[in-house]
Amino acid sequence: MNNRGKSLILMTILGFALLSACGRAPSGDEILIGEYSSLTGTTATFGLSTHRGLLLAVEDINGAGGIFGRRIKLITEDTQSKPEEAATAVTKLITRDRVAAIIGEVSSSRSLAAAPICQRNRIPMVSPASTNPAVTEKGDFIFRVCYIDPFQGEVMARFAFNSLGLRKVALLKDIRNDYSIGLAQFFEISFKKLGGEVIATQAYSEGDVDFKAQLTALKAADPQAIILPGYYTEAALIAKQARELNMNMPIIGGDGWDSSKLIEIGGKAMDNTFFSTAYTADDPDTMVQKFVARYRKSFGETPDAMAALGYDAGRILFDAIGRCGNVQPECIRDALAKTENFRGVTGTITIGPDRNARKPAVIIAVNDNKMSLREIIQP
Repeated sequence: MNNRGKSLILMTILGFALLSACGRAPSGDEILIGEYSSLTGTTATFGLSTHRGLLLAVEDINGAGGIFGRRIKLITEDTQSKPEEAATAVTKLITRDRVAAIIGEVSSSRSLAAAPICQRNRIPMVSPASTNPAVTEKGDFIFRVCYIDPFQGEVMARFAFNSLGLRKVALLKDIRNDYSIGLAQFFEISFKKLGGEVIATQAYSEGDVDFKAQLTALKAADPQAIILPGYYTEAALIAKQARELNMNMPIIGGDGWDSSKLIEIGGKAMDNTFFSTAYTADDPDTMVQKFVARYRKSFGETPDAMAALGYDAGRILFDAIGRCGNVQPECIRDALAKTENFRGVTGTITIGPDRNARKPAVIIAVNDNKMSLREIIQP
């Protein structure tokens, strides 16, 4: 064989070697963490906010030298705000990328689609903001850093009954959304226990744009307020159409409202509305204000609750990995389960035996195109 032939063979072998190296797992100086998030679609602001908060948490840990000398590498998949895409995303993260743990999702429906896959593969999953109780019931590898809907429903009921003095309300829920269905149920249970009454109920589906028929039916019942446990896009449209029907009573929602798009879409129609959520940028706490200032500098806007929850989800996971001392999934799971009195931007967080977080909630009031803290309600 001549020298040219030998060179071609050598180059071919080297090319295959390089291709193989590209397909191998990364070197031991990185810890792979997966994220699945709604970066596009109907709730894109949720995904963008949690992703940005998580990026700051990664920046923190890597800036401090990583975890036991290894840097965090975040691999992100877009769910497009669809449950079926959430399932595809976590499957890719686990089977293709071989991540040590996964953070996501905000939406309960999407977390419910993905959690069984994480559980089957015994990969720890930490949801920043899925509040439906069924999420962590999928197995012992599934955690969250937010409160759950039984507590949030109680918070909304206590605020409506005690703070606003309401006794008769109407309920408008999204029947295609596990979050909305669950939160509506837990609000109604708590409100009735307090002595209140839900005098009318109507339903819509995520993506609807015309709510006049449902609102007209609710108006006929003459409620003192509308309880609206849904997401920000529909909530804002419903508020606008309610005001057009001269329905000027309070409208009360949950943390699915927490987006800058709420006022952008709803405008003045959002006056005299309230929602429960996990944090407020108005909190004078030093840690909160440092986070707010840093987020504004990095992304040019004030962080919402989803951003703060994304940040806390990352920090709690990284803390667990650090306490574990390795990246074995079972060890990370056990360390997450032992999280106690962790000081987060969204409050002091303890993970209970049900893998849910115990923490306070806040009520936000919307008036004059501004959101402001109304009150804090403890568990």
